[in-house]
Amino acid sequence: MEFITHNIAPIMFGGLIIFLLLGFPVAFSLGACGLFFGFIGIELGLLPEALLQALPLRIFGIMQNETLLAIPFFTLMGLILERSGMAEDLLDTIGQLFGPIRGGLAFAVIFVGALLAATTGVVAASVISMGLISLPIMLRYGYDRRIATGVIAASGTLAQIIPPSLVLIILADQLGRSVGDMYKGAFLPGFMLTGLYALFVIALAVFKPHWVPALPAEARTIREDSGKTGLPSLTVLTALCTAVSVYLGKNMVTVHSWWKGEAVQQVALDETIVVSMCAGVALAFVIAVVNKVLRLGLLSRMAERVTFVLIPPLLLIFLVLGTIFLGVATPTEGGAMGALGAFAMALARGRLNMSLLQQALNTTTKLSCFVVFILIGSTVFGLVFQGLDGPRWVEHLLGNLPGGQTGFLILVNVMIFFLAFFLDFFELSFIVVPLLAPVADKLGIDLIWFGVLLAVNMQTSFMHPPFGFALFFLRSVAPSTAYTDKVTKKLVQPVTTMQIYWGAVPFVLIQIVMVGLIIAFPGIVSGNLDKAQVYDMDKIQQQMEAEMPDATPFGSDPFANEENRTDSADPASPSAPAESTPDLPATSDADAQAELLKAAQESVPSDKKP
Repeated sequence: MEFITHNIAPIMFGGLIIFLLLGFPVAFSLGACGLFFGFIGIELGLLPEALLQALPLRIFGIMQNETLLAIPFFTLMGLILERSGMAEDLLDTIGQLFGPIRGGLAFAVIFVGALLAATTGVVAASVISMGLISLPIMLRYGYDRRIATGVIAASGTLAQIIPPSLVLIILADQLGRSVGDMYKGAFLPGFMLTGLYALFVIALAVFKPHWVPALPAEARTIREDSGKTGLPSLTVLTALCTAVSVYLGKNMVTVHSWWKGEAVQQVALDETIVVSMCAGVALAFVIAVVNKVLRLGLLSRMAERVTFVLIPPLLLIFLVLGTIFLGVATPTEGGAMGALGAFAMALARGRLNMSLLQQALNTTTKLSCFVVFILIGSTVFGLVFQGLDGPRWVEHLLGNLPGGQTGFLILVNVMIFFLAFFLDFFELSFIVVPLLAPVADKLGIDLIWFGVLLAVNMQTSFMHPPFGFALFFLRSVAPSTAYTDKVTKKLVQPVTTMQIYWGAVPFVLIQIVMVGLIIAFPGIVSGNLDKAQVYDMDKIQQQMEAEMPDATPFGSDPFANEENRTDSADPASPSAPAESTPDLPATSDADAQAELLKAAQESVPSDKKP
């Protein structure tokens, strides 16, 4: 019994692992384990009975958490967009644009994956959409099956790290930090990861060109009447809009000073990127609209198609992320505006109907209930675990590792990487992160930076063979039997499960490289955050003393001057009283307070009649 009493926290954590290995649902495993060990702790005298009375208040606190409202909003937005046809138009247009170069379809998938991640934030929607649309085309024109499946799965998981990500919302809630700050910190790492994927495809195009062939000429359907591609006008339009965006970005401080009517010293990097990008996009849209309405013929079909297809998702990105980064809206309000924008886009495309709405709302409700039930279970587990001094056990286990912060980060990332083989990001966020956050905070690690690092690492949970959810999503839409292609009339062999697994391996390694880059260069995350203002208290005190010369110096006796003035008063002065006051008996402070209280009570009129 003494052994159990001294080791109740690790026994409780081991009990949770056993519950999960037995196959019980995560939410009920957390809740049951918490209640079971809570009753044991009460019986052993380790917990007061009153501790469990705090559970209802904590559960109501979850229901009142407005930050969690962003989850159903962003989920609904992603599901509406998935069914609005936006992904099909993007993949078709960008595929035609990059088609003439080697790896063009892979570049299109990565680019569209990043756009879908920034608009939907849902991995399943991105992977399934691109798997249904792009995979048959890539197989048709001779792409290596491992590369095709790996690019689609990895690009779909960008929704894990590029805002507005559901993972970042949950991590911000568990770490007790702002969702907006978490989005700002993840902005640059998400697009750096996109760039690393593109570099990998470039390397394949150079060293293994037969794995990523270009589209044949007959497959390029967007052409001018003369047969030309129309790329020169698109290049000029892109260069003009890029020049405007760069110029605006370099002069963002001046623009902000003019807009606010006061001098601005610095503008956040993410805000500069979003505003500059939106200015360039708006210019391209205005030029394309004027050209189409007035029939000027300045832009080619390719230029017009690319502009009109890219504007809606980019507009939605600004509506969601732009308003959050600019401080106009909270993440919850940004999610609500994004859902409304998704409805507007679906309505404009003629895809909005009761069937689509019912499916989207049903899926959103299921996912939201799933998250809330896990959160309630983790709250029960966390309350009892804290009552049993579990955080102190974790702190002793991880806080004294050799290497300090670096040793802690290496161990945590290795542990998260291997736990991701068996747990998805919801379970990791609700079970593991609350145990690690206090230790990281005590070691002096910024929790926003720590949360983004964990988010990049948790991204591998979707790509891990053989349990990665992105691989399961892709397996569900990849052809499992041979079929005849509708265009080429050739027999296409099926995609095997092992090809999907091997295709994911290089992209998992790229994600690990990104984790190493964030640890080696913390500014990748922290450089996007608003700088905390540091105040010099000595200068503030000197300024206050200069402006208020008669003020009592800080730390001195405020009544000293009064005593000095009383003692130094001249009895012969005109202000002195004419008659001396008789000596009063000395009284203690307690007697004086009692007399004052009695006088105050007597001064209050009594309600009783005489």
